Amino acid sequence: MYNIYYNNLILVPAVAFVVTVFLKWISIKYKTWKIDIAGALWSWWMPSVHSSVVVALAMAVAIKHWIWSDLFAISMAFTVIIIYDAINVRFEAWQHAIAINEFFWEKKFNESLWHLPSEAFAWSILGILVAVLLYYV
Repeated sequence: MYNIYYNNLILVPAVAFVVTVFLKWISIKYKTWKIDIAGALWSWWMPSVHSSVVVALAMAVAIKHWIWSDLFAISMAFTVIIIYDAINVRFEAWQHAIAINEFFWEKKFNESLWHLPSEAFAWSILGILVAVLLYYV
């Protein structure tokens, strides 16, 4: 059976990226009532594009090569690092931005940098759904 997504694995995270950015654009439009296309590419607004894309890639590799393959191990390590960064490292950057902004008494640095673990988890589910749905397309 020929499946264009699984014969070209890069298409699975690409579709996850497009779907997540579209949902982010809808979310921004709903919250601000503005059409902000550039805002959909921000890395700090929900949903977590990071989580969705890397989990879609890992899931696609798991489906195509199974979980005992070296490719899956590499993609899972990559996934863990990216999600850890989206949650923890950027949390520290957020705290530094707040401290610097308070020191200078003005908002010089963006304070909306990080995702809650629940946000990263929720949008990881979207990545899994995209990978599984594209397998059956």
